[in-house]
Amino acid sequence: MKITIKNIAARAVLAGVGVFFCAQSAWALLPIQHWQEPNGARVWLVESPAIPMVDVQIDFDAGSRRDPATQAGLARAVAAMTAKGVRAGGGSPALDENALGEAWADLGAAFEASAGGDALSFSLRSLTEPALLDKAVHLAARQMAEPAWPQDVWERERARWSASLREADTRPGTVAGKAYASAVYGSHPYGQRLTEETLARIQVADLQQFHARHLDACRARVHIVGAVERAQARLLVAALLARLPASSTCAPLPAVPEVEPLPAAVQKAIPFASAQAHVLIGQPGFKRSDPDFLALLVGNHILGGGGFVSRLTEEVREKRGLSYSVYSGFAPSLHAGAFTIGLQTRPDQAAQAVQVVRDVVARFVAEGPTEAELRAAKDNLVGGFALRIDSNKELLGQVVNIATNGLPLDYLEGWTKRVEALTVAEIRAAMARKLQPERMVTVVLGAQP
Repeated sequence: MKITIKNIAARAVLAGVGVFFCAQSAWALLPIQHWQEPNGARVWLVESPAIPMVDVQIDFDAGSRRDPATQAGLARAVAAMTAKGVRAGGGSPALDENALGEAWADLGAAFEASAGGDALSFSLRSLTEPALLDKAVHLAARQMAEPAWPQDVWERERARWSASLREADTRPGTVAGKAYASAVYGSHPYGQRLTEETLARIQVADLQQFHARHLDACRARVHIVGAVERAQARLLVAALLARLPASSTCAPLPAVPEVEPLPAAVQKAIPFASAQAHVLIGQPGFKRSDPDFLALLVGNHILGGGGFVSRLTEEVREKRGLSYSVYSGFAPSLHAGAFTIGLQTRPDQAAQAVQVVRDVVARFVAEGPTEAELRAAKDNLVGGFALRIDSNKELLGQVVNIATNGLPLDYLEGWTKRVEALTVAEIRAAMARKLQPERMVTVVLGAQP
């Protein structure tokens, strides 16, 4: 694979490099190209030639929603172990974790693996000088497809991970968060949490089987932003996926059930010796592909996502001094992510804080925002839109969002106009469709009885 660069405006270091729209306004976004390769891999490309670098993210439907319930954490373990060495193959020698790290340092490139709820992701960042990029892509392909899975390293990592879990379970935020997720998600995989018990059940053979089951070229979603043209991008994709299996047919994976709505309110009071009571209130929210997304984004910005200008901050902090900070947020994903309100308060004020939050939410769902609140939220969100696309990495994240959730390729082009067009009635209706104040989970940890 040979990649050449055209229209290079400047040489740049890898860290913190922004995308400069030199001859374009901040709103003239670079178009997203999309196609499917013969091996089944789907590709999304934004050509950004201003600087000689490329960012790539390869996603597989192998996030934690694919973990067996008895082995929660399996996807995360697979992601972590891909950085612990590669086996010999194709004329290339084996590399242990130290040699692998040194190889990436010598290239001045970065390659990482991570597992979220919906995807197992591999991210590559490299300059596009042909000789350098060839080596980075070759090494990335090896690390992604040919992990060594050293038994001794897994045992060491599992022990370290177990110790970290024990320490985390002494923190009030962790304890409250686990109880909250369990209550909101029930038996859905989004509610599964890694524990020492589930970690102990994960063996090297399980890592290998999970990797083999889910990582096939036909299942890859490849997102590219950088100084490469379409023909060059196709060569890059082929090289990155060359060492993975390439099935002639890509059988669909088993369907994952949806998150069930809460049938009734849930109250959980957890005793804990803590200087502050931790409060979490919420419910299942909505999918990212939901047509109400923008109305809910704006509505939540007004309710509790806008920091010091939100209603919750005004009522809980400014008027009553019950908490230094309070927030609300949706976490939409492939399934309904949680809507969550969180705060910390004095243990003797927890009951009052909970009641104030409930009153604010109920009133907002019933009445919606004021015209002044909506105008301020629009100004803030539209004014900050450029920050969502001001670097290759930020733009890559937007491309991943579009690809993962089946959004139109020109989704970003009309974003500000769609936000500006929202009305008070639309915000109120969307919030009323999604939130049920009378059927929320309330977790209070460390309150005084």
